[in-house]
Amino acid sequence: MMRLKEGKNNHVYEVIDIQVGLNLERRLEALGLTTGSKIMILNNDKKGALTVKFRGTRFAMGKRIADHITVKEAAA
Repeated sequence: MMRLKEGKNNHVYEVIDIQVGLNLERRLEALGLTTGSKIMILNNDKKGALTVKFRGTRFAMGKRIADHITVKEAAA
């Protein structure tokens, strides 16, 4: 298991756990990012935000948020 912010570009991960504040957790859930979701990293250039894709939509996510999302490599 690893943090989402450690992920590589164009890799798909499965969300294991989300440890953020309740308001932010509810917002992510409303967008469809929940435990068990598949998430693809489109751009993780190691500074600034990550660009990710889940449920068919692209999102920019700050590193601080991505540091609190635990993922594992998804089976192909």
